[in-house]
Amino acid sequence: MKAMLGTTVLAEADRDELISIEGNWYFPPERVRSEHLVHSPTPYACPWKGACQYLAVQTGDAVLADRAWRYPDPYPAAIQRVGRDFSNYVAFWKEVRVVD
Repeated sequence: MKAMLGTTVLAEADRDELISIEGNWYFPPERVRSEHLVHSPTPYACPWKGACQYLAVQTGDAVLADRAWRYPDPYPAAIQRVGRDFSNYVAFWKEVRVVD
């Protein structure tokens, strides 16, 4: 599967490497092209997953704020609920499409 912004591939992995949480596909950190991600100061904490780190997505001159996120240290109960450790896995939204 691929996370795409226009024709740019932001992440790519086999489906069995991804984790689906609440309708979002989370890509393993080693499958994400980090050169397209920029740290965002936007704060957020999910009540059941823990502190979230937002990322801006950058392609060329375009920077789209908060279009990706990850949980660096999810709660142990969240890992248990999901069934796999999803620490630092990256999910995308809005203009970023996840396709087979």
